[in-house]
Amino acid sequence: MVHSMTAFARVERAGPNGTLSWELRSVNHRYLEPHLRLPEAFRDLEGPVRDALRQGLSRGKVECTLRLAEETAGKPLQVDRERAGQLIQAAESVAALMQQPAPISPLEVLAWPGVLVADAADPQALNAAALELFAQALVELKNGRSREGAELARLLNERLDAMGEEVTALRALVPQMLAGQRQKILDRFNEMKAELDPQRLEQELVLLAQKSDVAEELDRLGTHIAEVRRVLKAGGAAGRRLDFLMQELNREANTLGSKAFDPRSTQAAVNLKVLIEQMREQVQNIE
Repeated sequence: MVHSMTAFARVERAGPNGTLSWELRSVNHRYLEPHLRLPEAFRDLEGPVRDALRQGLSRGKVECTLRLAEETAGKPLQVDRERAGQLIQAAESVAALMQQPAPISPLEVLAWPGVLVADAADPQALNAAALELFAQALVELKNGRSREGAELARLLNERLDAMGEEVTALRALVPQMLAGQRQKILDRFNEMKAELDPQRLEQELVLLAQKSDVAEELDRLGTHIAEVRRVLKAGGAAGRRLDFLMQELNREANTLGSKAFDPRSTQAAVNLKVLIEQMREQVQNIE
């Protein structure tokens, strides 16, 4: 099974110290590019989180955001005296620059972030809980990428079916188109009543048939279509391989168009290029 690089996962868990939540967002990228947003108290998790991402994913830009909504109800409050002193000192320095400064309110000091704190939680226990929750979020993200990958594979197979039909139809039409082109040249010479060496005319017709021969291009298109199907079925990190095959399919479709000598072959080449472009856009999202 192939996997998309686009997915979203969110998990949360309530504990005695508050509610931990992870949000993971993944979009397509040439390589694996993690972006972590962690609270300062969880900076030690950066290395383990990156290792887990490298083990679980091959490609994609992945944004990982951790939040902690602390639970303070029922816990004794403490004052960070050092931080409060720094705040008061800074306020007094500013007040010295003013003619009639307002007095500093204790409640305003307590309202300042980081001054009034609850009992400190065990940082190791919090880190362990956050890392365990991240593993759950990563599983959900991978499941989302798998589901979207299955849908992308279905869309690609539909277009491969359409391409196969175009190739089969054109292959059946080639002898008829060559015979029609040959007859058209003979009719034109008959209308002009031109006197040509029959051997020379036959040589020209053979040369025209060689220049218009698209059997090789049709064979290669069929081979590439079969290879795309094989890669999709094999799954894994197939994005780069599929992108290369899209280039090869496009190359053969271009050659087919350059050799076109009949409106039907021209239309077939255009139809193939449209289908290949649709597939190429979908392949950009495959891991």
